Amino acid sequence: MMAGAGEDSRALFGAGVRAALEAWPALQIAVENGFGGVHSQEKAEWLGGAVEEYFLRNADLELDEVEDFLGELMTNEFDTVVEDGSLPQVSQQLRTMFHHFQRGDGAALKEMASHITERKCKVRATAVTTARETDEDDADSVEEMEVTAMNDGAATDGVCLQPESSGPDSQTIKEEDIVEDGWTIVRRKK
Repeated sequence: MMAGAGEDSRALFGAGVRAALEAWPALQIAVENGFGGVHSQEKAEWLGGAVEEYFLRNADLELDEVEDFLGELMTNEFDTVVEDGSLPQVSQQLRTMFHHFQRGDGAALKEMASHITERKCKVRATAVTTARETDEDDADSVEEMEVTAMNDGAATDGVCLQPESSGPDSQTIKEEDIVEDGWTIVRRKK
């Protein structure tokens, strides 16, 4: 491989990493709502470079290593724990892009980045406060986030129309599943 081709491939890999992170709803929500503080946008931009560098320094990463790294960055930089099932998906996208980069397959990198960008949807999270009764009949307030996904400007009831984003293991929490002392019962859809 020629030096110029390697630099082009690296630039395509970096662009692909940024596309995957920009299309990640959990990161979008964290940035738009300032979970990373006043510099959330700068942290998101830094995140792309940090992830790219992580892959370049570690050639044989396993999926769980990438998930752990991304999860740790989201926790440390954005005070966000990602529990929507998107972490394995984003990690797999990044690993696949890195394999294309390692093979010098610039065409596959371009195609993957453009495919991710096409399917990208806008999400908006708003805080919703609900009251629930306890055994002592006094109301506690529970803060929840209501997520609305926007695809091509049209609201899609919290679902971005992406085939891999929904599956048999997706979870929902209903108000009656919130029990005393703040514990939540999580049930899987069948």
